[in-house]
Amino acid sequence: MKPKLLLASGSPYRRKQLEQLGRAFEWQAANIDETPAANESPAELAQRLGLGKARALAGRKNYLIIAGDQTAALNALILGKPDNAEQACLQLQRCAGQSVTFYSSICVLDSNTGNWLSDVIATEVTFRQLSERQIQRYVELEQPLDCAGSFKCEALGIALFDAIRSDDPSALIGLPLIRLTQLLYQFNYDILL
Repeated sequence: MKPKLLLASGSPYRRKQLEQLGRAFEWQAANIDETPAANESPAELAQRLGLGKARALAGRKNYLIIAGDQTAALNALILGKPDNAEQACLQLQRCAGQSVTFYSSICVLDSNTGNWLSDVIATEVTFRQLSERQIQRYVELEQPLDCAGSFKCEALGIALFDAIRSDDPSALIGLPLIRLTQLLYQFNYDILL
């Protein structure tokens, strides 16, 4: 029997992305401790959290569990989700005129066998020079408080950038769909058939 798809995420953004593939899926938030480990790089953190979320739901049988996470780094500073509008504005002020690297992990775990595959896609975002008023207005309009880096690139946040460089442009939203379809194919799940 063909396995069902289970998205290990409560994120409405990741659900909307997965809907693009036109396949039925279930979703469930996977609550795990997201505290970075000592000396863990942003890419390692994203990959560990993606795998941890998939494993958290591995007790359900006959599923391919899809999970991921995203971290962002401005030089050595990891940018998380802001707790409030003031922190979002501060993050965007730090990023203005800078390049930030986003690490989007993707993991597929077969709940029947426990086998899993994962990867991390790096996306470099170059922010425009932004005035304090532009930043405040953006945060007022979009309320990007549940987004690493304090923006939504699929909406007005695109106006914050000079450039985006990635092998998988969907990764910046949070779910690298190109890499996901490749991983699913390795589990004999062809999205096109």
